Amino acid sequence: MIPYGRQDITQADIDAVVGVLQSDFLTQGPMAPRFEQSVAQHVGARHALAVNSATSALHIACLALGLGPGDRLWTTPVSFVASANCGLYCGAEVDFVDIDPRTYNLCPQALERKLEQAEREGKLPKVVVPVHLSGQSCDMQAIHALAQRYGFKIIEDASHAIGGKYQGQFIGNCRYSEITVFSFHPVKIITTAEGGMALTNDAELANRMALLRSHGITRDPEQMTHETDGPWYYQQVDLGFNYRMTELQAALGVTQMARLDQYVERRHQLAKRYNYLLGELPVTTPWQHPDSYSGLHLYVIRLQLNRIVKSHRQVFESLREQGLGVNLHYIPVHTQPYYQRMGFKEGDYPQAESYYREAISLPMFQTMTEEQQNRVVSVLQEVVS
Repeated sequence: MIPYGRQDITQADIDAVVGVLQSDFLTQGPMAPRFEQSVAQHVGARHALAVNSATSALHIACLALGLGPGDRLWTTPVSFVASANCGLYCGAEVDFVDIDPRTYNLCPQALERKLEQAEREGKLPKVVVPVHLSGQSCDMQAIHALAQRYGFKIIEDASHAIGGKYQGQFIGNCRYSEITVFSFHPVKIITTAEGGMALTNDAELANRMALLRSHGITRDPEQMTHETDGPWYYQQVDLGFNYRMTELQAALGVTQMARLDQYVERRHQLAKRYNYLLGELPVTTPWQHPDSYSGLHLYVIRLQLNRIVKSHRQVFESLREQGLGVNLHYIPVHTQPYYQRMGFKEGDYPQAESYYREAISLPMFQTMTEEQQNRVVSVLQEVVS
């Protein structure tokens, strides 16, 4: 089986993890701050907070921005459910904005129309979460301009996008957002097994998220309500969570970061080759906005079903049967039973639903060989012909 994604673990990664196992610290040691510094310096952000998952990062990002009951969070329906669930965790209402039919990201024009209506109804969002699907940045300049006009805060869900760029600068620098979130799940561009990170240029937000990821506990006398009782003393000043990243994960992240640019470059080579090899097949290959240099976590095609005898499901199942670990990213969140019980229904976001009926993620990972890629193309050609 050729998987749609696969981690690349080298001897340097193994040595780094073993080094931690032989050290004095398995958690809350020097490696997590080192990993944070590595990512922050690479992307050009002032603060970075490593956590145990991107879901946790989204949660504490929402809380740090003050999202709560009576507030609204908007995001795209074409994402993993965590991009929306983070709002529900805070007691806020969640709504969606349809996608751009070319980039598959949250559409700024659809967002503007929805904001205009929401302003008239007194239902503007407090937070908007654009998701950089497949590693390609949303049109952040346009979304940021709308944030300035309508007063909402922005969390970039860049779980797919570390190593990618927007307008020539690395995604994660928070130029157009309050907070950016990365994921380091094994199928992502770099991995810490499980793990995530929140980045910001705002020291106050960074301090708030640091508290929230570790039970709301501080040992900083300046954050305490009264003078410390002694060197053992700490205070819980907020209701936080155990969202810390372990030293083992962080050590893996440090060594993976050393190969990040190499990984993204290899993904671009594979994507360019896919674009060429698939040129004559009845599929639509990914369109890249000229302002974007995608991290290319995913390579998503859309089937031109009017030119194919088989259905979307039949093509998908045929590819799986012949050893291709294709996948579908994602089932629109608003069609999930949990969200339909809130009142969402099919037909609410037609572009997202059209995408879902046609999309397939082909195998794409940095160690993929040309022979494996040729196999993918050959099987796909056979199935859709």
